[in-house]
Amino acid sequence: MRIVFHGENAASFSHGFAELAGADADITILPDQLEAEADRLAYAGADVIIGVKFDAALPTPVHLRLFHVPGAGYDAVRLDELPPGANLCNCFGHEQAIAEYVMSALLARHIPLADADQRLRRGDWAYWAGSPERIHGEIAGKIIGLLGFGHIGKAVARRAKAFEMEVNVANRSPVATSEVVDRSFTLDRLGEFWGSADAIVVSLPLAPETRGIVGADAFAAMRRNATIFNVGRGPLLDEAALYQALKQERIGGAVIDTWYRYPGPGDMNPLPGSLPFEELPNIVMTPHMSGWTSGTIRRRQQTIADNIRRCYAGEPLINLVRQGKRAD
Repeated sequence: MRIVFHGENAASFSHGFAELAGADADITILPDQLEAEADRLAYAGADVIIGVKFDAALPTPVHLRLFHVPGAGYDAVRLDELPPGANLCNCFGHEQAIAEYVMSALLARHIPLADADQRLRRGDWAYWAGSPERIHGEIAGKIIGLLGFGHIGKAVARRAKAFEMEVNVANRSPVATSEVVDRSFTLDRLGEFWGSADAIVVSLPLAPETRGIVGADAFAAMRRNATIFNVGRGPLLDEAALYQALKQERIGGAVIDTWYRYPGPGDMNPLPGSLPFEELPNIVMTPHMSGWTSGTIRRRQQTIADNIRRCYAGEPLINLVRQGKRAD
């Protein structure tokens, strides 16, 4: 069983993987750029590849049985270029971490622990109890709007309810109201959804129909104090519209974890947008870190290992994106 981890991202899941894969596993870790002939031969000979991209520029793995993306997004995998017999799977396990990120950022906007600490170190009792001028906020009773109700949306909803928030959901398919969903909208009712919440969390997948789904009209319809969170993909939010909404203070603020520009061979330390978001005071900028925790890696490793076992045992695969075609 020849297993290849291709690229730096995939290699993050290789540590300790041999214990999960079993004694039959022959594990090879390859760099992102397959320049050495030995690396190209190892890739071409793989039975299982764990990687984030696949296209015609890569060697053809003729014996490939399973291509496993070590994350949810598989937009960099060219389905038409994969060998016809290869199954394609993805994995989640990041929703717990992302939900904690959302809740911690939301709490930080209402409970100024860091500022209170810094002030008190100077003898400034700015938030001392006993005067209405010194109160701070809370999230109980606030309304959170979830644009997308997949793994991430559901995890955020459960945690928001634990904090006594109301939960509104906008989703491609209808979502029934329940103990964790107070109101539900389909995407043809986004005009109503935008103004319904104090915080909006975007976690939709990126597709032609969702690119730029949060645009100028959305920001115009949001509450003036609303905070928008993006933990999906950067282009879900129209970049210029987001920048203008923040610069002109049409909304209360933003917490952005997914971006428009990323490090690459030509520039390993770019600013994350084509506009100067870093100059704005009402945005929290993080480097696509919300789901990247030790727990996420552990859960995804287990999913990948389980799918390798299932593939060789002829059992149904978890998170199957594309079923490989058996040769007649």
